[in-house]
Amino acid sequence: MSANRRKRIGIYSGSFNPVHNGHISLAKYLLDSDIVDEVWIVVSPLNPLKTTSDELIADELRLQMAKIAFEGIRDTKVSDVEFRLPRPSYTIDTLNFLQKQYPDYQFFLLIGEDNMAIFDKWKNYDEILRKYTILVYPRHADTNSSDNVLRHTNIHIIDAPYIDISSTDIRRRIRQQQPLTDMLPKSVIDFIKSNMLYDN
Repeated sequence: MSANRRKRIGIYSGSFNPVHNGHISLAKYLLDSDIVDEVWIVVSPLNPLKTTSDELIADELRLQMAKIAFEGIRDTKVSDVEFRLPRPSYTIDTLNFLQKQYPDYQFFLLIGEDNMAIFDKWKNYDEILRKYTILVYPRHADTNSSDNVLRHTNIHIIDAPYIDISSTDIRRRIRQQQPLTDMLPKSVIDFIKSNMLYDN
């Protein structure tokens, strides 16, 4: 990294309920492609735009799974910063807090194209656009992201591979006792089983 360039931090925020191989693959893509220098996995409380938390397990359990999943993966860090901020948890508040804590870092926000489609409903979305760079990744194999996101100089669509894994499907598979091979790291599967998570 150039001595006069600020360290680039990709903020990958989500419920990670549970974390899976798609999350890991995307973080690795950002690093391997030299889009950012580090990826911070920010485990979030309930999304303010979601009205129910019926399937959202305890914050600490999701944080522990994320730590297990990203253990040993270079230049990644699992953060509980949003557990310590006022709730509901808004992205702009998290980004501003981190920027104040780390003024020499440049923060990038990573979001899926599904969230980009409703980005104008986010709190102070215009401030996010003004102050931070947004990286948009594909969430649907048959969707052309560039036709479905806001046009702005601070929005960049990344050419990350589409991985067809969802936390919702994983939770359904667990309830129906279906195999999870290739969807999650074995260490995370073992943690889920040992703590009997998502089985009812």
